[in-house]
Amino acid sequence: MYHLTALVTLLAIAFYLFTCINVSRSRTKTGVKVPAMSGHPDFERAFRIQMNTLEWMPIVLPSLWLFAIYISDAVAAGIGALWIAGRIVYFIGYSKAAAKRGPGFLIQGIAAIALWVGAIGAVVLRVV
Repeated sequence: MYHLTALVTLLAIAFYLFTCINVSRSRTKTGVKVPAMSGHPDFERAFRIQMNTLEWMPIVLPSLWLFAIYISDAVAAGIGALWIAGRIVYFIGYSKAAAKRGPGFLIQGIAAIALWVGAIGAVVLRVV
């Protein structure tokens, strides 16, 4: 069973939902009306945090599950939790200033690459 990976998946989705709510709150706070996608730096940063999270999810979630299936549920969940932690650091930094997004991006990027490399390596080893 993959209980830990399932939990991390649900936490990743919860974090994404949080970023969606944050964009809505930012619209209200900054006065950026729908359908505008720009107009205030605070809103634009909130929106980019949400979109960047969404852009990474199709890379991370399949890799997370394939890693869990082919290697280890616990290790996949640990790396997935690190990815979420990186997204949180990214959120905190980028919310303050665009220049402060780097550390969180690095953490989540390393976690995502580890999941993908592990998954592809394990799959290829079984195919060959």
